[in-house]
Amino acid sequence: MSFDLESMSRKELEQLRADVDKALSRVGARELKAAREAAAKAAAEFGFSLEELAGGAKAPKAKAAAKYRNPADATQTWSGRGRKPQWIKDAEAAGTDIESFAI
Repeated sequence: MSFDLESMSRKELEQLRADVDKALSRVGARELKAAREAAAKAAAEFGFSLEELAGGAKAPKAKAAAKYRNPADATQTWSGRGRKPQWIKDAEAAGTDIESFAI
């Protein structure tokens, strides 16, 4: 299919552009669907889903081991990561060294 673009009017060229954009959109959607189906088939051959391969179904992270324990309440521990719990903040405000809570 050949077009003589030089002989076409502005209106004809704009319509051609719109038609090409629509066609590209449809082809892109069709190719994306085919790629997803092929990827899902390949993943299934190895016993996985696409979500697992893409990281959607991540294995749970292991909880960090506790490094500090509240002497007033042994059930309260802290790994030393993330925000400090209130009992640590209170102890530090009172002048207590955090290392005195080390397990």
